[in-house]
Amino acid sequence: MKQFIKAGLVLLAVISASQLVSAQTINNNLKAEIQKQLDGNKETLFYPQSVLRYYQQNQFHSAWIKPQNGMGPTWQAMLMLDCVMAFGLSHDDYHPKQVTYTLLHDILNTPGRVSLKDQAVFEITLTDALITLMNNLHYGKLNPDYPAAAIDNRQNLKFRAEVYLSEVLQQKDLMTAFADVQPRIKLYVDLQRRMQLLKGKYQDDCYEVPESEVRKIAINMERLRWAAVEEKNYVLINIPTYTLTYQLADTAYQFRIAVGKPETPTPVLKSAIDYFVTAPDAKVERSVFLNDLLPNSARDINYLRKNHYAIYDADGHFVSITAPLLAEIIKEPQGYFARHSSGLDLAHGNLVFHFPNTYQVYLHDMPKKGVFDSAERAMSSGCIWLENAGKLGELFLKNDGAGKDADALKKAMSAYKRKTFIAQHTIPIYIIYITCSVDDYGLVTYKDIYNLDRGLEMALYNVSEPLSLH
Repeated sequence: MKQFIKAGLVLLAVISASQLVSAQTINNNLKAEIQKQLDGNKETLFYPQSVLRYYQQNQFHSAWIKPQNGMGPTWQAMLMLDCVMAFGLSHDDYHPKQVTYTLLHDILNTPGRVSLKDQAVFEITLTDALITLMNNLHYGKLNPDYPAAAIDNRQNLKFRAEVYLSEVLQQKDLMTAFADVQPRIKLYVDLQRRMQLLKGKYQDDCYEVPESEVRKIAINMERLRWAAVEEKNYVLINIPTYTLTYQLADTAYQFRIAVGKPETPTPVLKSAIDYFVTAPDAKVERSVFLNDLLPNSARDINYLRKNHYAIYDADGHFVSITAPLLAEIIKEPQGYFARHSSGLDLAHGNLVFHFPNTYQVYLHDMPKKGVFDSAERAMSSGCIWLENAGKLGELFLKNDGAGKDADALKKAMSAYKRKTFIAQHTIPIYIIYITCSVDDYGLVTYKDIYNLDRGLEMALYNVSEPLSLH
């Protein structure tokens, strides 16, 4: 009896070893075919270099063609591609004709039915689809600063989809890992949840999903991916809502602002405030005021605006110039003086915040306070006018460990005395263009003051007739 048992164990060992050798041979053959197909199918991939780097760093092992149950990584990857509409994206961008459930089922459940070449092509195409999806979720599909070719060819980016894929592939909840590459700013999270309702839950109910709302949300999710807000403390300026939000880890402060007119729009950008200055505008010498500025203004009332001059009364209050008032000042100029700004607008007021940018745009105080009472405040030459700039400066000092300088800031502003405050830690600033948000009652839309939604919707959806709400 013992001899039979021993012989049986030997036979099982031989069969197991044979199966192991056979499986290893299949794996090696698939690896070789993957490497071969990577050389021949680059033109069909959206991110060919990223896909190649992924397989190189994994020794060309298959990521998806391996035995697994219904919740295995490959099925989760396929399900994630099924759900792209919940992220404001389109199935057409992720190889829907090549990456199918029927082909996957044949590959995994009926060995030998699908050729080695077709298995390798499916493997590579699925990887490209997922790398594309993660890049679209993280950077955006149409990011002007990070087009697909630039992402594919650069290896020094903070987020690299091929590296991330290698890191998360062994996680049980792969779908959550894919979704985690999205922006985490609350404005984006709220829009994405609303999109999930519209393209998920509501579609299963007797509820007609308004396509115009879907597109409105999608184009603004795309813009928020471009913004790439990552820090906990930052300044966020949203042009269409005329608001500045100073966001801290546990609270947020909101200020009213005015932005550029449609003909001189405030640009979308990302920078960091490194210092701010009180009394930024130089006082014009009395002789220049009397003998040059006033006579030139009499000949051309726009002379002040064109040359960045502003007139103040004896108490330091900004004066809005009209033709009749200018005539009175010329007759009796003793109660007035002028300041000159090197910036784009009439005056910087008592305080200006500096951040590097190629547009020469500033965030600054506006001495004419009445502008902030208007509901629509697209009225500057591109700079951002800020209500209660002194309060924002005090908050910056407090959160930069320099709260003791708040009194010095107040005194310098009150006396219109130049003083520079250098930030120990620069404050990230994001100027964005978002035309909708979500509150407890649903979608809230804002006026598209620069008429930018139309073009982005047409590009994102490849249509000639936009539907998004205006």
